[in-house]
Amino acid sequence: MTTMYGIKNCDTIKKARTWLEQHNIPYEFHDYRVQGLDGEWLRKVADIVGWQALLNTRGTTYRQLDEAQKADMDADKAIALMCEYPAMIKRPLLQHNQDYQLGFKADDYASLFNAK
Repeated sequence: MTTMYGIKNCDTIKKARTWLEQHNIPYEFHDYRVQGLDGEWLRKVADIVGWQALLNTRGTTYRQLDEAQKADMDADKAIALMCEYPAMIKRPLLQHNQDYQLGFKADDYASLFNAK
């Protein structure tokens, strides 16, 4: 089973969804803003991919945080912030079986799905 996590109006999400659809790969889409976000699940994912990789520090939401919110960042603080502001999670987050893929690169998806 394949599930893509993210926010529907994200341009990178749109590119990744288009790629999956063009390659006839069935998937479910989980929109954090519509369907919510489970903190326990996010912690599990962060343990697998690393909280630093999961936290999108280049996005507008993160950059708008005040310095106190950014100070002394650790896994607990990062996960709490991502639960409060799901736009700070790097997108897309793709779960395929037990593998997780962060971001979208066509070549990476092709390798993951053995597609051309």
